[in-house]
Amino acid sequence: MNNTTDPTKLTRLHELSGLLPREIRGQSHVLPRISSVVRRGELGLTKPGRPRGSFLLLGPTGVGKTETVVVLTNQIFGAGQLFRFDMSEFQNQEALGLLLGARLGEIGYLGAVREKAAEGSLLFDEAEKAHPRVLDILLQLLDAARLTVATGQTLDFSGFYVWLTSNIGSAELMSLQHSNEATLERHVLTRAQQSLRPEIFARVNEKLVFHRLSYEHQLEIAEKFLSREIEFLASRGHALELDASTLPFLVRKGFHPKLGARPMRDAVEKLVGDAVTKCLLEGRTACGTLAVDEIRDCLVVR
Repeated sequence: MNNTTDPTKLTRLHELSGLLPREIRGQSHVLPRISSVVRRGELGLTKPGRPRGSFLLLGPTGVGKTETVVVLTNQIFGAGQLFRFDMSEFQNQEALGLLLGARLGEIGYLGAVREKAAEGSLLFDEAEKAHPRVLDILLQLLDAARLTVATGQTLDFSGFYVWLTSNIGSAELMSLQHSNEATLERHVLTRAQQSLRPEIFARVNEKLVFHRLSYEHQLEIAEKFLSREIEFLASRGHALELDASTLPFLVRKGFHPKLGARPMRDAVEKLVGDAVTKCLLEGRTACGTLAVDEIRDCLVVR
């Protein structure tokens, strides 16, 4: 299939270079490699009988692995084309029936995906937790992009990207504070190769280690979510400016040692929303400077 004549597709592919670094902070070392695979996949340069691309994303929780898949899938395919499976829910052999259909005539989760869409992203979170028979399915997807469901149909998934995520080695990644990034990457990749089946590891196009988020990157992420919240509130007539203490406060509230930046969006929405709500309940307009009230440990509009 030749997509080079589709100007919309070309525009979306060109925009990846700016979009991914803007949305995913602190992971500039992996984003070009992801874009490279996706561009080849979208321009018809993938070998026949394979997924358009495949990725193993490694690293701690809350550093941008899943967010990368979401952002990229929405950019290339639009909303609703990401199909996510938590492999911690597929740890026994019966889970095979959930994916492919347990009885004759059933199509299972993957059959339902293929009925809904001909292209998109399949995301398998915490892949190492899946039952070995479920991993057989992953191997088939990576190897031939074809699966046979309980109806007897053989389904073609060559229009999809396959994403595996794993926290393998992430505890060490967080604890080995004084090692350089290259050493940490080698350590995590070695651990992943030992934990996942070699044939699965070998068939993935890109094995990528996401880094720990530095304090500077935590501030950038807080600023990203805060900017969006302020823009949303401005559309409702609430004009807010920032005090210098606001971003460090949001990092303190929204970054978790084990969960990373995952709680940040909710923390920003809650803390800023509470400050605006207080103004409105007091009969004041929510216009002014968003600052930290250290005594009450919250944000206020001054």
